[in-house]
Amino acid sequence: MRPTAQALARTYSDRGYPDPWEKVLDYRRVQEYVAEHPNHGRTRVGKALDLPPGRVRGWISDGMPDSVRGIQTAIDHGWLDPDPEGKTAAALVDLLAHVLAGGSIKSRTYVPSVTVGRRLETDEIREVFDRVGVKTVVRRANEDGRATEVLPESDGSVLGRCLVTMGAPAGEKVDLDVFPSVAWDVPESTQASFARIYLDHRATELAGKRTMVIQEDRPSAYLKGLQEFLADVTGGPVTVGDGQVTISADAARKFCPA
Repeated sequence: MRPTAQALARTYSDRGYPDPWEKVLDYRRVQEYVAEHPNHGRTRVGKALDLPPGRVRGWISDGMPDSVRGIQTAIDHGWLDPDPEGKTAAALVDLLAHVLAGGSIKSRTYVPSVTVGRRLETDEIREVFDRVGVKTVVRRANEDGRATEVLPESDGSVLGRCLVTMGAPAGEKVDLDVFPSVAWDVPESTQASFARIYLDHRATELAGKRTMVIQEDRPSAYLKGLQEFLADVTGGPVTVGDGQVTISADAARKFCPA
């Protein structure tokens, strides 16, 4: 699914609200009430809205919940509910492919990063981040034996949370048991871009053949979804079994016609 304000809010944890979206709604209620009653203090506002005065105090003194600030940041970038036919949706889906196949999202900070691969150069990965509207930094570019990573310079936590609402895992990817449905909900050109990025990160070619193999430590349901997606995009035979997805030579010609 595409990122929404409600889904984004629910990536934030809150001790006072079992459903973090309710906190966003309460904050909005307070702002609407104060706009109509600018002279009312925290006690009167809290009593009118059935909210603790201590909670209201911060919200009428320019305080803002992290979830609300995150939603505003996402709105400013155009990440919430983007047009599936538009450039922002295409960029988010491409970035999702990079994270699923060659990156990660920190479980505590939600900041995404993408590892530079043998078929993907640093500039290509940075360009995807640029398309979603964030500048990047490159980490460990000159360190022997350590992978080079590209990550956002700012607003990374909100961007990562948006990717999580689209189906990316925060933390260990091996626990992800559902292939993200958003990959199906975009134009064919974006689907093909997603598939190409995934293969560039993960696929290896069998010796002397055009057949490609993706070896994944993922649940079988995820691999089945990936297999069905790649078969649909390429129009050729793609099989799954023994922890790997095999892209036939006919299917691989979709991306390597020569």
